[in-house]
Amino acid sequence: MDLVPALREPLKKVLGPATAKVMAENLGLHTVGDLLHHYPRRYEERGQLTHLADLPMDEHVTVVAQVADARLHTFASSRAPRGKGQRLEVTITDGSGRLQLVFFGNGVHKPHKELLPGTRAMFSGKVSVFNRRLQLAHPAYALLDKDAEDGDGAAESWAGSLIPIYPATAKLESWKIGKAVQTVLPSVQEAVDPLPGSLREGRGLVELPEALVKIHRPATKADIADARARLKWDEAFVLQVALARRRYADTQLPAVPRRPLDDGLLTAFDARLPFTLTEGQQRVSAEIFTDLATSHPMHRLLQGEVGSGKTMVALRAMLAVVDAGGQAAMLAPTEVLAQQHHRSVTEMMGELAEGGMLGGSEHGTKVVLLTGSMGAAARRQALLDIVTGEAGIVIGTHALIEDKVQFHDLGLVVVDEQHRFGVEQRDALRGKGKQPPHLLVMTATPIPRTVAMTVFGDLETSVLDQLPAGRSPIATHVVPAADKPHFLARAWERVREEAENGHQAYVVCPRIGDEDESAAEKKAAEADRRPPLAVLDIADQLARGPLQGLKVEVLHGRMHPDDKDAVMRRFAAGETDVLVATTVIEVGVNVPNATAMVIMDADRFGVSQLHQLRGRVGRGSAPGLCLLVSEMPEASPARQRLGAVASTLDGFELSRIDLEQRREGDVLGQAQSGARTSLRVLEVIEDEEIIAEAREEASALVAADPELERLPGLRTALEALLDEEREQYLEKG
Repeated sequence: MDLVPALREPLKKVLGPATAKVMAENLGLHTVGDLLHHYPRRYEERGQLTHLADLPMDEHVTVVAQVADARLHTFASSRAPRGKGQRLEVTITDGSGRLQLVFFGNGVHKPHKELLPGTRAMFSGKVSVFNRRLQLAHPAYALLDKDAEDGDGAAESWAGSLIPIYPATAKLESWKIGKAVQTVLPSVQEAVDPLPGSLREGRGLVELPEALVKIHRPATKADIADARARLKWDEAFVLQVALARRRYADTQLPAVPRRPLDDGLLTAFDARLPFTLTEGQQRVSAEIFTDLATSHPMHRLLQGEVGSGKTMVALRAMLAVVDAGGQAAMLAPTEVLAQQHHRSVTEMMGELAEGGMLGGSEHGTKVVLLTGSMGAAARRQALLDIVTGEAGIVIGTHALIEDKVQFHDLGLVVVDEQHRFGVEQRDALRGKGKQPPHLLVMTATPIPRTVAMTVFGDLETSVLDQLPAGRSPIATHVVPAADKPHFLARAWERVREEAENGHQAYVVCPRIGDEDESAAEKKAAEADRRPPLAVLDIADQLARGPLQGLKVEVLHGRMHPDDKDAVMRRFAAGETDVLVATTVIEVGVNVPNATAMVIMDADRFGVSQLHQLRGRVGRGSAPGLCLLVSEMPEASPARQRLGAVASTLDGFELSRIDLEQRREGDVLGQAQSGARTSLRVLEVIEDEEIIAEAREEASALVAADPELERLPGLRTALEALLDEEREQYLEKG
């Protein structure tokens, strides 16, 4: 947490422009403080070996190992001088596994002299697979033998008995980062402590300068533990203070309390429901109604498994607001989903959705859809219904945010699949209320409690964890297409069997197929893999091959909205047997007759995404089947991920696995904020207790001193955390 001038010093002044440029471009490190907070990922013990068995694919790694074998091969090559090329293959071992290193051309001479059997060194490079074996091509290395003369002065000059291994890149090896840290380490004495003294002493935490020295240059494992314990608290506490201040600011805003009428629209709606709400739905509805009745805006996150009935809970909240004289808007991420929500809401409401029309109920209200692709006349009518208040419920996409859209009295905003919306979009819609409207954010991506306390820490959380009666189990299997091609043939037979039994199936592909082929191929070549499978190609192959005779259609994001809607309507009506689609079907698509899903190149999707996709089948009374097709080798992390998805239907368990695999660094969603993550040592799964305690401490502190006037160090740390991008990201509510 860079706090004073010495820590704000640009790295180019301290390390020189060349090193500073590489650090800025590859690691996002610009100042001395940034570098001091670039902590080692792990530590190697001198004389002890690391785990080659656990290397992640396609990542830049540093390993400490011993040379077991080195062989120089000569081969015919038209490019090499005198028509002969050279390749050096070195096998290294650590006791847990073996790894092959490969050097080509002019790059073989130095390693051929230095990497003799028995030599110990640090090796750094990107892990790839060649001939089904893990390898590092042209790794950088630093010899660790005491008498070795390495060009860089090797690790010896800066490492003690514990060698810190830093997150590194191809252009900047771990040991070079270590040497740079050594240069700036004296600056830690000027770091100002963000933790209140009473909190630090009460928990026996070391002071910040000591923690920074111990994390970079530990003498013992106890030093590492002390440093991590202290730095975890810094991260948890500063983040929770930022969120507590957001919550505090929200409680200062005014809002119109919205209470449902005793005998109004909500009562009429409940009376016509053909089923009773689950206990979970009743509990969550009660929490929402309590919030809606207060005079400051509700900020609530509603998370629930696919199919747990979130839309029903959201609809009842919207009806309560309409009862109280306000309007409710539901923001959906895609036109397909907005249309689907509009259809299901009007079906659930029946004549209650025909307010002001002949045959409509006396309690009714208009339910209006607004999307970007509507015709001019329909759009004019929708805008008129919204501004006059005729439409109590408005469902739409980003089109709701445009300046032309004016509400009569916006009382509630419901955001579906919150992670797909930027901050500006949410704020623009909330700004359309005369006073801040109440906010209900929904997600079907299960979020572990700790993530809810960090990423969504400014929202109160409600969880729907019961599935409504009548939902069927989904069997999930991995189909290893490369190892066992007959399994894939059997997968298509299963799809055909489902169709013959009167059911339908989805086939999901990662790519559309009408993109620039050369760009896709170039990207694939760089990653040393074939391009991802495409909807248009697979649909064509299936219709002419294993699924010949079945009605196969395609659905993807670049189709005209009317065409998309027509395809979905035909599929929902049972006129199409197989829908080959991209992930546009990931959320909200509800076709109870669809019982099978085949996901091609399943390893290219994340765990949560696979779980979301799988939730599209088994929505009726017939059991669901999900087949995850992959060509990755059995031992690869990608296949292990698929195995995890196949082994459980518990979304919360999967979200933990997902988080552990993506590592805690991603938790604040770099993709969404564009900033480097602020979490470096805090692990949101393992450190649940610290996060919960930090949340309590932060809430109490902010309630007593909202401006942090008595804690200048904490204020400065907050400024460092909340650069503009991060501030925006936290402005969710």
